[in-house]
Amino acid sequence: MFKISDKLAKQKGEQTSEEFPKQEAEQIKKELSNQEGEQISKELPNHEGDQISMDLTNQDSVSTSNSFDAIDDNKRPLEDGEHPATRKAAKPLEFHEKEETVKGMHDLSLTQIEEENKPNQSDSSSLIFELRRDMSVKCLAHCSRSDYGAIAAVNKTFRSLIRSGELYRVRRRMGIVEHWVYFSCNPMEWEAFDPFRHRWMRLPQMPPNECFTFSDKESLAVGTDLLVFGKEITSHIVYKYGFLANTWSVGINMNAPRCLFGSASLGEIAIVAGGCDSTGRILSSAELYNSETSTWESIPNMHKPRKMCSGAFIDSKFYVIGGIGIENPSMLTCAEVYDLEENTWTVIPNMFPPRNGEVEVATFAVGGAPPLIAVVKNELYAADYVRHEVSKYDKERNEWITLGRLPERADSINGWGIAFKGCGDMLVVIGGPTNSGGGMVEINAWVTGEGPPEWNLLATKPSSSFVYNCAVMGC
Repeated sequence: MFKISDKLAKQKGEQTSEEFPKQEAEQIKKELSNQEGEQISKELPNHEGDQISMDLTNQDSVSTSNSFDAIDDNKRPLEDGEHPATRKAAKPLEFHEKEETVKGMHDLSLTQIEEENKPNQSDSSSLIFELRRDMSVKCLAHCSRSDYGAIAAVNKTFRSLIRSGELYRVRRRMGIVEHWVYFSCNPMEWEAFDPFRHRWMRLPQMPPNECFTFSDKESLAVGTDLLVFGKEITSHIVYKYGFLANTWSVGINMNAPRCLFGSASLGEIAIVAGGCDSTGRILSSAELYNSETSTWESIPNMHKPRKMCSGAFIDSKFYVIGGIGIENPSMLTCAEVYDLEENTWTVIPNMFPPRNGEVEVATFAVGGAPPLIAVVKNELYAADYVRHEVSKYDKERNEWITLGRLPERADSINGWGIAFKGCGDMLVVIGGPTNSGGGMVEINAWVTGEGPPEWNLLATKPSSSFVYNCAVMGC
């Protein structure tokens, strides 16, 4: 037989438990105890004791249900067979089921409005009833990111936990990471795709800025933030999308603002290197960004200035690959690697291109996109948009091995218009056929392993344009 206090805590939280008259609760417990005590069970045959226990359970359930009806007389009556907790949970769960929207998944701004209109709820410092707070947080860390909007709707304590970022720091320590793909097919609109639940989510519209809209942009996901870099009339600007609050804001500019740089992230830090300043001067400088503090820190310069390059983290070291230097307009074949512990750069000769010199490297620089590279399980992959092939880098031998073909419908214009990214243990290619009447965005994935790529079509979506920018956020 359950306890009244337990039942109340599960259905209505501590607030309702406090509002329920103590004398009535004690009276019900006393009456049930008198009817159900061990002495009665011992005096009756087993089958009769079982029957009475069942009858008392039914009585207890009815009594508790009626008590809740009395407490909630300002709400609609429960329908036949409906549980009070089900009614309370129905609203946030409806958001969770809607496609093409972020609400109910991580639209915490909506949650905030709803919570402010509710009466003060218990602080529930333990979060989950009868569990210590640290154990409650560890349990919640195993929930999907898609569920955190609904979790935040429980009460202010849960919302505070989600928005503080504490849960994501715990997940990081526990090695729990979910990767979502963020991409833009329109200059000021972004969408996210959850490759594990196959869900599309639309982010809020970026702040209106006509100059920024038509400028070249770079994007970078770090920690729980998405950074989008672009230009205003005479200066650079950064917009930051915060996953925790589901809002856009103006971010912090680099110490030396730039565009056309190489970049990559590792947990809550990211590094950008090279690129050009507002005068078009090609840079060799590099900076490290910390998403926890929203600060930029200058690190030593690379050996060679370069723009139109790509970046990647491999074995916790930052690589800058390809790009165009000052000496000539051809694509640089050397790469550089930055050791965070030693705080030094090292040149790696002849690391790029992945064709191993079969075609003149100058062809890469004529209107072509920066190298399409991605890292999965600390292995580096590259997409050759001319040959429509995928290659893998052999770190020991400093050479590239052709693995197989890209997805058939991953169209591009000299490498522009598609994205080639690492997403957890998968390589993903985002792109698709386009024409004057519109086209499709396709997301293809391959779980890397031995043998040629076997692409799996995860999702398709109509689009009037190709992919402008793309980033993968893991948290």
